[in-house]
Amino acid sequence: MNNPFTKWHANDWALTLCLVCGAMLATGIYLEYVVGLDPCPLCMMQRVWFLLTGAIAYGSLLHNPRWGIYPVLSGTTATIGGYFSAKQLWLQSLPADQVPSCGPNLDYMIDAFPLADIIVAMTQATGDCAKITWSLIGISIPGWALLGFVALLAGSVLQLRAASR
Repeated sequence: MNNPFTKWHANDWALTLCLVCGAMLATGIYLEYVVGLDPCPLCMMQRVWFLLTGAIAYGSLLHNPRWGIYPVLSGTTATIGGYFSAKQLWLQSLPADQVPSCGPNLDYMIDAFPLADIIVAMTQATGDCAKITWSLIGISIPGWALLGFVALLAGSVLQLRAASR
């Protein structure tokens, strides 16, 4: 059986990574501004890692997608983003009495807190992160984000493989 993905070049995989990141970020913006969902700090952290992964893949397209450091870096950022998605899924699976208390709204933190405190708050979870506000076929937003990060990690590995051919 002939696999069409074996004929893809490193630049094809880098472009695919950019498109997946763009689609995930566009979905987040759609859910925030059209559907009206407020993102929690972990959701915003996941967006940051989608953005970084996409920026690294885009940088590889501008420079040299066959250079192995780019897929390694994009795979690393996808893994870190996947960690935050898994952390949020874990929070969503906790019983109500074990969920951490809610912290201040992210908009309020941006207005009132220094940047270092905002970053710490974004890496730690609050009770807001445990709420399931939307799902599609039974998978919540961080579940879809985790699937996206897994796809990005797989694409990064395939870009690295294609670069070595």
